[in-house]
Amino acid sequence: MKKIINPWAGEPTYHCYGCDPNSESGLRMEFFEDGEYIVSHWHPRTEFQGWRNTLHGGIQATLADEIASWVVFRKFQTSGVTSRLEVKYHKPIMTTDSHITLRAKVVKQMRNVITIEVEIFDSTEQLCTTASCVYFLFPQQRAREEFGFMEFKTEDELSK
Repeated sequence: MKKIINPWAGEPTYHCYGCDPNSESGLRMEFFEDGEYIVSHWHPRTEFQGWRNTLHGGIQATLADEIASWVVFRKFQTSGVTSRLEVKYHKPIMTTDSHITLRAKVVKQMRNVITIEVEIFDSTEQLCTTASCVYFLFPQQRAREEFGFMEFKTEDELSK
């Protein structure tokens, strides 16, 4: 697995709830590339619970949406917007777990509309949540000019 570098980390106007590593109240997700997958190992915190010791479903949906966007960033080197997100909760995720693992990959592409499948596993590697995210991709030039998109590289690519 290769760690993906967040090109916006440390920029003064960057405050993403999902992936800003400096956000005190955010999720502070990090991402890795593993073949066709984008992977994130995330550490649940008590402030994200719904019921006692149970990770809130809305947080799970946010985690799924965020990793799907990183699939777009890394695999297509552009940005876009979520068009639809469908989440299925199969088993509770405990906020007392040491970590959870998210895995996401592209399962369908029709021109500039892609479907990304997300799986969320608890610390015992049991599948707890699945999500399907339909994403509308912006052309690369528009993403760069209008939205300040920067290339997403892995650590080993930066050292070359």
